Amino acid sequence: MPEPTSKRLVFLQRMTADGSQDPMAFYSLAMEYRGLGRHDEALQTFTSLRSSYPDYVAMYLMCGQMLEKLERFEDARSWYEAGIVKARATGNGHAASELEAALGASGSRA
Repeated sequence: MPEPTSKRLVFLQRMTADGSQDPMAFYSLAMEYRGLGRHDEALQTFTSLRSSYPDYVAMYLMCGQMLEKLERFEDARSWYEAGIVKARATGNGHAASELEAALGASGSRA
């Protein structure tokens, strides 16, 4: 019997392959890959999401955190910094403060 995450992954892959214009579908796919430890696919999906929907600010924190866990600190900081810019531009103060906290914490790593 397949694991629930496997069914979820197949569903999300199908949903995004069918031309979905919903950024949440792509974000969910990236997060599913991340949760499964498929980091290259997660990063590719986050990067595609960033290209298509740059104002979807939640991705910046999640991708940055994943990159930090992979000890890719410079890449993580780059995602955090870009996210802060987008969060401020879209008036999302909560996301901006979360990203600023993550950026501050990442400064102590490397």
